[in-house]
Formats: sequence, structure tokens, C-alpha cells
Amino acid sequence: MNAKDKIFKYIEKNQYATGKQLSEYLGISRQAVNKHLKELIQNDRVVKEGITRGAIYRIPSADKKVRFKKSIEKSYALSGLEEDKVFHELAPLLNLKYELSDRAFKIVSYAFTEMLNNAIDHSESEECIIEWFIDSYKISFRLRDFGIGLFYSIFTKFNLDDENAAIGELLKGKTTTMAEKHSGEGIFFTSKASDVIFFRSHKIKLSFDNQKKDVFVEEMKFIKGTEVSFSISKRSKRRLDNIFSQFAPEEFDYRFDRTKAMVKLFHQDYVSRSEAKRLLYGLDKFKEIILDFKGVKSIGQGFADEIFRIFKKAHPDKVIKIENLNPSLKPVIDHVVDNKIK
Repeated sequence: MNAKDKIFKYIEKNQYATGKQLSEYLGISRQAVNKHLKELIQNDRVVKEGITRGAIYRIPSADKKVRFKKSIEKSYALSGLEEDKVFHELAPLLNLKYELSDRAFKIVSYAFTEMLNNAIDHSESEECIIEWFIDSYKISFRLRDFGIGLFYSIFTKFNLDDENAAIGELLKGKTTTMAEKHSGEGIFFTSKASDVIFFRSHKIKLSFDNQKKDVFVEEMKFIKGTEVSFSISKRSKRRLDNIFSQFAPEEFDYRFDRTKAMVKLFHQDYVSRSEAKRLLYGLDKFKEIILDFKGVKSIGQGFADEIFRIFKKAHPDKVIKIENLNPSLKPVIDHVVDNKIK
């Protein structure tokens, strides 16, 4: 019998249980117990009564099998729509001020208005479907338009090889197809603020999982336009101002001058100078560049030389930092630079 089934049986036998009782019964941490309880609640097997450490857990009665849920779905014409007015219309209907912590409310307000503004200004769609969903643990929203498509828009604007190449440009930040009206920061910061968010357009699904600290790209069935799905814990401890200061810190006068690029998403192999140039495209807009090599198992000398010698020589004021580099790749980079990386 697995831990979740043991928890269920214990509560069923004793009519209710606290987190502390379950922790002592199973001999595991409260954090581990809470993880199992969360899944049981989301599957309608257990209900939670109360908050924090005073909460108790019961088996739902037949007339209370459906757990706490709130949802809204509305369709809006995008022409002349104002994103902040839509948020202020929907937030009271969902009682967001009460349901969310202050930190979660600020993040949700920022993320929703940024994503809806993108649909209004960039999608070339006549309408947008908006859905909100709240349960015991998290709040989610979904935006669906039927326009040009997020990755296709970037692909055509920047004359890239294909829509897949648009993923890399989007991840860097400061990428916008309408520079006169947008800074290109909205998607970048929203992706950092979520627990989980995905962008789906045509055959591409780009997902950010900040709980697992990873980014995923999948090939999906074709859909017209763009779908954005965002979710975050109702009691999130993440701070929006900390996210801004991480990439727009005081030393940069609070400007968005630091970015991070996930190297593995730009190409399958990292050998040639052309691959390095694609990775570096647009990064000269930033003062500090963090290259995350998570999942990269091999690189070529030409690739390393283009980044760490040629680009650095052309932009001596730029700072390049490295994260998650496989130790076996360090000699390849050290070989092309005068000062070995730390």
C-alpha cells in the first residue's frame, strides 16, 4: 500500500486527521505528508477544513464529493479592449482579493494583464476566450485567441529559419514584433513569475515549470492562434519585485539588462559558429548574459570560440556567466579564452 492509500485509510478509520498525526503515523515529514494530501484533495478523495497547521482532513460525504472550485469562462472582442478593465471586471467575481495571498494577487494581476495585452496588440485575432479556475490550492487562467500565432509572428518579423527558432528569441526577453509599443519583457517576466505556464501555437508547446526549474518544448497537434495557460499557488511565496530585481537590478538602474538563455533549446548539437551566432542573436541588448548549459552534453570548439572569444571581443562591456555546465565541457571553453571561467 502506497503512502497516499495509507493516509486515506487512516482518515477513513479515524474520521479525521491532522497533518501532525499523519506525519507521526507514517514516519515522514510534514512536507511529504502535505504533498500526498494535495494530490488526494485534487482527486476528491479527501477534503481540507481550516488553514495552516490547524487544518484537519476528512473523507468527503456523498453530497460533498465535489471539492471547492470556482470557474469563469467569457469571450471578448479584442478590438478596443483594455486589459486592466477586464481584470477589474473578473477579479471581484472570483473574489481574488480574498482567495489569494497579496503576493499571489500581484503576480496574477501582472501576468493576466500582460498576456491579454499581447493578445490585443499582437494576435491579429478578432476575439479571445478567457477562462479562470480556482481550486483548494491553485489559481489558473487560460487565454485563447485565433490569430496569427505567437511563434509564427516572431518567425516572420525577424526573418528566422522557422517557428522553432522563434522559441529561442522569445526566451531571451526584449523580443517584440512591435517595438514602438512594447519592451518585449511581458512574456519573459510572466514565465518567471508562474508556477507553471505554457504557450501553445500551431504545432509548438513551450512550457515553463518553475517548480522543477526547467523549460520544455513539445510538438503538438496544430491549433490556430495562441493558447496561454498560467497557474500559481494561491499562497505563493514568490515575490514579483524579487523577480524584477533579479533581471533588472539596482546596479542596472532597474532596467531589464540581465537575461538567461537555456542553451539546449536553441539547437540539438552545439558545434558550429552558426549555431553560436543564433544563440547570441539579440543578446547584445543586455549588459549581463547568463548561459544555462543544463542538459547540454557536448559543444564544439568553433561554438565556444564564437561565444567566449569573438562575441566577447566585439562586446567587451558585456558580462557572460555560465550555469550548470557539465565539467567535461569546461576544457573546451577554457581552450578559447585567456581567463578561464570559474
